[in-house]
Amino acid sequence: MTPETLLLPDDGTVPNNPRLPALLYRAAVPADDPAGAEAIFAAHGWPPAWRNGIHPYHHYHPNAHEALAIARGTVRVQLGGPAGPVLELAAGDVVALPAGVGHRNLDASADLLVVGAYPAGQEPEENRADRAVHDAAVQAITATPDPPCEPVRGRPWPGLDA
Repeated sequence: MTPETLLLPDDGTVPNNPRLPALLYRAAVPADDPAGAEAIFAAHGWPPAWRNGIHPYHHYHPNAHEALAIARGTVRVQLGGPAGPVLELAAGDVVALPAGVGHRNLDASADLLVVGAYPAGQEPEENRADRAVHDAAVQAITATPDPPCEPVRGRPWPGLDA
């Protein structure tokens, strides 16, 4: 299973990540089995952090990488800020976001359940799309250690394996 890669540009409010692409895996974890998604993440050093949904506003984590597994339901997620691509995600899909990559829930089924995880030791801060915090966020993104591996297969993050 090879992920789709999305390298998203800085739009002035959402920095995204200048070096690492977002990763999209289709049908990568068991559908309707949040514990199964958590086990896959944990096996690769991404301890499960929460079960919930995705915020309905553009936000990003300048100091942490994030994995989102759709455990149940469907969701339309916009990545990268207001001009970014929109993804239709379903149970079993995973999006892995390097530090700084914006994301927003545009619409979801009533039964949506997302499993979230971060690399071991990372405690995410949350920023909203905002020019006032942009430059400080870019510094935090640059200072964030590279992920030890991607969360689904445990292999090097594309862009780091060269």
